Amino acid sequence: MKILLVYPKYLNTFWSFKDALKFISKKATHPPLGLLTVAAMLPKDWEKKLIDMNVNTLRDKDLEWADYVFISAMSIQKESVKQVISRCKKMGIKTVAGGPLFTVGYQEFENVDHFVLNEAEITLPAFLADLKNGYPRHMYSSKEFPDIQKAPIPLWGLINMKAYATMSIQYSRGCPFNCEFCNITALYGHKVRTKSTAQIISELENIYSQGWRGDVFFVDDNFIGKKRRLKKEILPAIIEWMESKRYPFPFNTEASIDLSDDEELMELMVKAGFNSVFVGIETPNEESLAECNKVQNKNRDLLACVKKIQGFGLQVQGGFIVGFDHDPPSIFERLS
Repeated sequence: MKILLVYPKYLNTFWSFKDALKFISKKATHPPLGLLTVAAMLPKDWEKKLIDMNVNTLRDKDLEWADYVFISAMSIQKESVKQVISRCKKMGIKTVAGGPLFTVGYQEFENVDHFVLNEAEITLPAFLADLKNGYPRHMYSSKEFPDIQKAPIPLWGLINMKAYATMSIQYSRGCPFNCEFCNITALYGHKVRTKSTAQIISELENIYSQGWRGDVFFVDDNFIGKKRRLKKEILPAIIEWMESKRYPFPFNTEASIDLSDDEELMELMVKAGFNSVFVGIETPNEESLAECNKVQNKNRDLLACVKKIQGFGLQVQGGFIVGFDHDPPSIFERLS
């Protein structure tokens, strides 16, 4: 069996960094971690190739090579997704689609042959079993949230690491909060599920053994969802590993503003090699925070929280939203 994994092209948005990448001679910011993990879940004797359309052109001969094309994407890639599916349909190549875009809106893509939705640790084995028996269904979905300690190490050999600005690793899925505008809890639930300490160290070791030296992004939507475990197990183990390797990776991640409440956690993160964190600040307007259920940001001096995080050695990349129903006309002046 020949499997071509395709990661569609991003539009030129904030997260694509298209105009900035040329200054560091890179073609894309982050590798397609989801597809690389899915690839590691496929039978070892299957032939696998991966085309990240943000790095390489998807040629007809690439598609012709494949028995199946696996596609994963987010909403920002929808335009490219539809083009890839159309090409596959015209060439008679079967498609298997999964990931956030399809999980929340598969109805838009009627030309996809098989949907493997939600988290692959549950739905992909069911598809593979049916495929082996010759009767794969059109739709695979699950309301269960899997134990991610069963997730394999991504198949890094499928990409050219040098094309990317940073490598990626996932420690947890899920978020304890329930911000109205965010679909993370719909996709991954409120209960924060984590990988084991041994898994994280093995994944770091694997990235290191591939020759990578540079930034590593912990892709967790809220890295600090389980603070106690981070402080007692994960970060001490990362610190020990990083010291043994002479700190080959600067780390960055995403976290909620309540990171500023935990000085021990910030100290450990910096000691482990973290130097920046994306924080959803959203708005200084209390009524708007209540509107979107951003409870963790309410009744705070947000600027003081940011300065405190910075004071511990973490650069803060702030996320903001304007246009809430309760935003006053002065919101832009307040943000500036």
